[in-house]
Amino acid sequence: MATTYLSRTATSGNNTTGTFSAWIKRGNLSSTQCPIGVAVDGNNFINIQFNSSNQLNLRWYDDGSPDANYNTTAVFRDASAWYHVVIAFDTTQSTSSDRVKIYVNNTQYSLSGYPPQNNTIMFNTASATLEVGSSGFANSIFDGSMAHVHWIDGTQYQASDFGETDATTGIWKPKGFSGSYGTNGFFLKFENSGAFGTDSSGNSNNFTVNGTMTQTIDTPSNVFCTMNALDNYFTGGTFTNGNTTVQMTNQPAHYTATFGASTGKWYWEGKMSAGNNSAEYNIVGVAPNVTDQSGYAGALGAPNHGVGLRGNGNVWYNDSQPETGWNTWNQGDIVMIALDLDNQKIFWGTNGTWGKSSDPVTGTNGFSISGKEGSKSSGFWFPAGCCREISQTNTFQWNFGNGYFGTTAVSSAQNPDDGIEIFEYDVTAGYRALCTKSINEEEYS
Repeated sequence: MATTYLSRTATSGNNTTGTFSAWIKRGNLSSTQCPIGVAVDGNNFINIQFNSSNQLNLRWYDDGSPDANYNTTAVFRDASAWYHVVIAFDTTQSTSSDRVKIYVNNTQYSLSGYPPQNNTIMFNTASATLEVGSSGFANSIFDGSMAHVHWIDGTQYQASDFGETDATTGIWKPKGFSGSYGTNGFFLKFENSGAFGTDSSGNSNNFTVNGTMTQTIDTPSNVFCTMNALDNYFTGGTFTNGNTTVQMTNQPAHYTATFGASTGKWYWEGKMSAGNNSAEYNIVGVAPNVTDQSGYAGALGAPNHGVGLRGNGNVWYNDSQPETGWNTWNQGDIVMIALDLDNQKIFWGTNGTWGKSSDPVTGTNGFSISGKEGSKSSGFWFPAGCCREISQTNTFQWNFGNGYFGTTAVSSAQNPDDGIEIFEYDVTAGYRALCTKSINEEEYS
């Protein structure tokens, strides 16, 4: 939901009691963003949001009273995982801490303050503007993904009414909700890409889609790799589209992904969608450790910072170009990356053709990464990107199997052997996407 939100006009219901439940995967971590909000007017609104400090926050303004911000002490800044967030209201309760209960992955968190008794929650106020993915004022747009979004009118439920602990893994996971939604309640599954706002609660409380919404196969049951907003060297760059789009602005910039691997065969794709005409100083490849050095010293291909392919077709490693002759690439080209960790080789291709007559299946002409981990090796290799030229501004889009570059779906929709993921080009036999289902299959195969 990187650049869009859903909206509807609320109808009259219970205005002291209700429950919000949703599975949320965060994207941008640097600004205040609202998974859901409701607004009657400028003096009456509630924003359920992640604030700029990455706390869960209720920004609550009721009947013109002073603007109240009720925060959790805990911060939630893991952009590689799904959070199950439940906020359950019953402002009729005499004990203040019972008036709002916040659960994240079935753990209840206290707030810095609580509303007065019988405060209006406004989600069930007739003519109020209710927005999923925004604040109620069409701002603080949520950048990330959401699944299984429930609003319950008239009942304060617990997290265990929407989720359960997996008996095998011990991981908190979704389960079907069997309670009553009340008059103004809704359930958004996002299962129909042509009608994202369809209410599946039985109430027909449907929403209007504002902007361009994309359907993701990244779910709480199968989490996909993205680029890591917490592991980068930037002074002016941004992460958008759920951290699959990275803009690098007039600086040496470098970043790694949320998932790495130590064994197995993995595939992903990247595309420079905008920027300076020459991609020579842009690098795509793998890094064995976090981007813990600034400037050129921490760039992809610098000492201790991995191996990459420049747009001029030269491999960049240890501040030198030990191999030339790979495919060149530029703005609009799709770069294919195949990482064979069983044989310690990496392969690059462009627009459907592997470079240097290489073959990731047989291992022919792959570039060896053996012994190139450097002194800061973590034992894992992470997808990584970099722009080494301080005068360039470039935007890079990554597809780790979700089927999109930015908000544009791939045109050919190719699948790996396990059939789970979606790529632009045919995935070489034996290679998988970096997602939790494929990682688990690799780990336990």
